[in-house]
Amino acid sequence: GYGGAPGRPAFQHSICTSVNHVVCHGIPSENKILKNGDILNIDVTVIKDGYHGDTNMMYIVGGETSILANRLCKVAQEAMYRGMATVRDGSYLGDIGHAIQKYVESERFSVVREYCGHGIGTVFHDEPQVLHYGQAGTGMRLEAGMTFTIEPMVNAGVWQTKLLGDKWTVVTKDHKLSAQYEHTILVTKTGIEVLTARPEEDLTRFNQ
Repeated sequence: GYGGAPGRPAFQHSICTSVNHVVCHGIPSENKILKNGDILNIDVTVIKDGYHGDTNMMYIVGGETSILANRLCKVAQEAMYRGMATVRDGSYLGDIGHAIQKYVESERFSVVREYCGHGIGTVFHDEPQVLHYGQAGTGMRLEAGMTFTIEPMVNAGVWQTKLLGDKWTVVTKDHKLSAQYEHTILVTKTGIEVLTARPEEDLTRFNQ
């Protein structure tokens, strides 16, 4: 029941499932049959004691996919980590986007512009908007205690997207693959605390 607005129905499912060229906000459907080699993003949000957490990651159906799709998923995850690595008390929002864009484009992929990370807490989608492209040293100055998501969407082709008729599903304009990773983070004096850290992740690069 989230996100209803004039001209757009509320989202009727508990997770987003975005397959292959779907960038984000894919709607789960019993009519969509997954195939070996598909890449799938699962995006989930929890609410605990009135506070939200938001995270997503890629899965490879069947465990093996094309070289391109595999590299795209790895680049999307590393792009998120590189954005996270810029964050500390006194850094800038622009530092995040700059680090992500520089890395992604060096890998010959593109960063989606129309959708971004967001502030999060007692409100699910809050200020500030966290762009995944931009210039270092620009934008809001970050302070310890801020919480927001970093969730770069990385396309194998052009960065432009298209919103489908259901008013939720976003796909790549050229129908090439897209991948995304997301964490919710807390800014600290020396770095970050990853509030949605997963047991299998090595997050020792971050000062917590």
